[in-house]
Amino acid sequence: MNGLIDIAELSIEELDSLMAVAEDIIENPEKYQDSCKHKKLATLFFEPSTRTRLSFEAAMHELGGSVIGFSDGDNSSAVKGESVADTARVVGCYADIIAMRHFIEGAPFVADRNCAVPVINAGDGGHNHPTQTLADLLTIKREKGRLNNLTVGFCGDLKYGRTVHSLCTALSRYQGIKFVFIAPKELKIPSYLIYEVIEKNGIEYVECDNLEEAMPELDILYMTRVQGERFEDKAEYERLKDSYILTMDKMAHAKEDMIVLHPLPRVNEISTQVDYDPRACYFKQVLNGKYMRMALILKLLGSATKGISADAVRPTPLTDDANGECKCQNTKCITHTEQELQQAFKLVDKDMNILRCKYCETRAK
Repeated sequence: MNGLIDIAELSIEELDSLMAVAEDIIENPEKYQDSCKHKKLATLFFEPSTRTRLSFEAAMHELGGSVIGFSDGDNSSAVKGESVADTARVVGCYADIIAMRHFIEGAPFVADRNCAVPVINAGDGGHNHPTQTLADLLTIKREKGRLNNLTVGFCGDLKYGRTVHSLCTALSRYQGIKFVFIAPKELKIPSYLIYEVIEKNGIEYVECDNLEEAMPELDILYMTRVQGERFEDKAEYERLKDSYILTMDKMAHAKEDMIVLHPLPRVNEISTQVDYDPRACYFKQVLNGKYMRMALILKLLGSATKGISADAVRPTPLTDDANGECKCQNTKCITHTEQELQQAFKLVDKDMNILRCKYCETRAK
């Protein structure tokens, strides 16, 4: 492991290993308090964050390390026009590991390819959020005692919900998983996840728009916020933002041992009365996220090349799988801001000749 950009990069064995370390940290915190002494984490947050940024910083401090960075891209050289690649090369000269959140999809991938130290994707637009998935997995394991034979309902914004995309990818590799996708048609799960992750792994799934009807069969309900910052049409956001609100009346339809997860922040999609229900586990997720980020930092720093030379900060050439004038159609993709990436595609299905952008996974047209 050099960095973590997509949860799919981790095998089940690696996920299990990280969870085992996290649980050992929970039981024996003093054993790890100097593990990252004299190491620096850089938090490069170009998009607002409370939990993820502070979780990374708390994780590094509890490991005995220190933190540098910024919480607002307006305080960085990005406002002067500096590219993500150049920012990563520069910060990699100052820190031992980087956590990056960016509103542009694919930005952490570009940073990782151009940086001499490990880069962790702390969320890139509506694309991926692998460390939130690590928090989700540990919470499920500790609350349910297993990661297989589960029916998982995802409710709300499944189109832009990067936490949903990452958790679906991770859980699709476990046995006996069934997904229930609960969303209005405008916010349904992306087709590429259905075809390339869920169906290819033989996962049973159902799509519906009624939360109450879905509740009785769920082992886990994963609620999400309708994200106003992802919408180009604000009128559409206003129309959809209150599509699903979880109340105690709706909880009455659920199993006694069902758990409720939410990546937070919430707005009004979960009534505060639900907080007092023992099935509400979203604040436990927050704490578990810190422990999983501690485990990940330890893993990545343990695998990192020791020392940085002048040669190490040279960029890695990016090659394309598609020729010609094929360009990514996603206006939120980093290929629209860093021009040399315009033709970077990957072939994901040879039989159907499906090409996807390497950075945001939008299908080539």
